[in-house]
Amino acid sequence: MNELVINHVTFPGLGISLTINRVAFTVFGVPVYWYGICIALGLVLGLVFAFSKARSYGINSDRMIDVVMLATLCAIVGARAYYVAFAPFEYESLWDMVNLRDGGLAIYGGVLAAFISGILLCRWRRVPTLPMFDLAAMGFLIGQGIGRWGNFFNQEAFGTNTTLPWGMYSEGTQNYLATVQATLAAQGVTVDPSLPVHPTFLYESLWCLLGFLILFLYQRHRKFHGEIFLLYVIWYGMERFVVEGLRTDSLETVGGVRVSQLLALVSVIVAGAVWLWQRKKCQGQSLMITYPVVDKRLKGPAVLTWELGKEPSEQELKAQIEQLVEQQQSAESSQEEPAQVPCANTTKAQQRKPHQSRSAVLERRASRQIENIHAEAARSVRSLENERPSRRKIRHG
Repeated sequence: MNELVINHVTFPGLGISLTINRVAFTVFGVPVYWYGICIALGLVLGLVFAFSKARSYGINSDRMIDVVMLATLCAIVGARAYYVAFAPFEYESLWDMVNLRDGGLAIYGGVLAAFISGILLCRWRRVPTLPMFDLAAMGFLIGQGIGRWGNFFNQEAFGTNTTLPWGMYSEGTQNYLATVQATLAAQGVTVDPSLPVHPTFLYESLWCLLGFLILFLYQRHRKFHGEIFLLYVIWYGMERFVVEGLRTDSLETVGGVRVSQLLALVSVIVAGAVWLWQRKKCQGQSLMITYPVVDKRLKGPAVLTWELGKEPSEQELKAQIEQLVEQQQSAESSQEEPAQVPCANTTKAQQRKPHQSRSAVLERRASRQIENIHAEAARSVRSLENERPSRRKIRHG
């Protein structure tokens, strides 16, 4: 690991010489490294892209932010844990294990952690999992393409010696190769610390940005959810398999094969097989996008569906949501109010009388029954009073 703060970087074949300070600036005496800035910039740009395309993938952006932020945290933890677990050296303290300012993030650990946590978080926030993975894959390529330049400022993640015009040399490359020269020689890799090396960070950066451009153009032709994610695995796995063979700081090997190369090869084969199978299965079909509607006025889940390439505009989407709300409210109103057919002898005022609740109807019926009882009692009293005079006449007669 490069401990130098300032490196004099040269590209002898191109005649370029640079002086690079790993520290961008300080805040209250605390150094802020370019490594962290590059990673943060890649993350922000990936998020900006994801938000701009969320609706076209059938994802609600408000729910997506929870998934993305928590999955990003899990990815950082996973990337660091993977690097520490397979690092070819031992850390002196727990602080050295968690200190990220000097670099040390393994992309495979980050992707695996993001994948596992993403599944759980999508279920928690009711975000469609496969479309979320498609969108995240595009964001990964942006983040990796920019974040890899943090390795340039740290002068790490470079390869073996090369005579190509873009070969790179610095104090950082020389010091690191001098410390691992014997270890690499035991693995059959010969290096000369005084010669330029492959700038493998640059290879990966350009490969990821090119992959983003290709997938960006292809996304409107996808046939099933999860296709972009599978293509990302294939594209990145191919690059990783080649570039990892050039690097001098690879993690542990299994049976003489580097772990990253083994994972890359397996991922390319599996993802390629699944992609071919799904493409054949979905041949001739159009991909339907299902958009979950989130509106407090709606009771229960509601979705809107459209064909890929026929995404509604913002105004059209709002109009369709309002239509859903009106339909639900109308359905609820028709269920609550019984159908009333006006009688022939009812007046217009009675026909326009608003619907009353069940309790009000019962109260009115009870009142009418009491009135009927009072009327019946009054008639009985009047009947008795009418009978008294007739009885008196009979007695006198």
